[in-house]
Amino acid sequence: MTSSLPAAVLWDMDGTLVDTEPYWMAAETPLVESFGGTWNHEQALSLVGLGLDDAARILQSAGVRLPTTEIVTRLTDNVIDRLSTDGVPFRPGARELLFGLRAAGIKTALVTMSLRRMATHVVDLIDFDAFDLVIAGDDVDRPKPFPDPYLQACAALGVDPARTVAIEDSPNGLRSAIAAGTVSLGVPHMVSLTGVGAHALWPSLDGRTVADITDLHTAHASSKEIN
Repeated sequence: MTSSLPAAVLWDMDGTLVDTEPYWMAAETPLVESFGGTWNHEQALSLVGLGLDDAARILQSAGVRLPTTEIVTRLTDNVIDRLSTDGVPFRPGARELLFGLRAAGIKTALVTMSLRRMATHVVDLIDFDAFDLVIAGDDVDRPKPFPDPYLQACAALGVDPARTVAIEDSPNGLRSAIAAGTVSLGVPHMVSLTGVGAHALWPSLDGRTVADITDLHTAHASSKEIN
């Protein structure tokens, strides 16, 4: 079988490219507690991979008496402040793989349910030209797990979803990538991805190269047989 470079590699952001999930969780707890509620780790995990509006509604059910838009704004501002102070906390191997993909001339897109202003803040902190495109949560009508974010990214890049690889760390993200018809790669972080239906699950991106992504794409782009 001849190896085939993917037309593009599509990256989730929070928990996949950067380890910002703890930042979100750290912002959620004091927000809930400020309204007299409680917020535990299991509840925080239930928000991983959700669109921000959906996450805000869950926080409202936990007692946060604020409009959805204000909850999203407060959480986003808090996480941006942490990023500005601490820099970009890349997941293991993510920066190196992303840099390698760019060096190989492969198109890349960031496909995240975070707000565009946060996504562009992260991209601006990366010390090389990392992405051809950013699709954020406020750019789409339907968030992950709907296929819309990945379909919109592929349309903007001018590529067939079947010729792309999407990298995700959450069940909702993977469901979106699978529904869009990409070759889906799960790299679990805080929640299990077993049984979601990814074409492959890697425990980490550490040590992974363009050759690994190419082999994954070659193995699944034609058959599209879900493991």
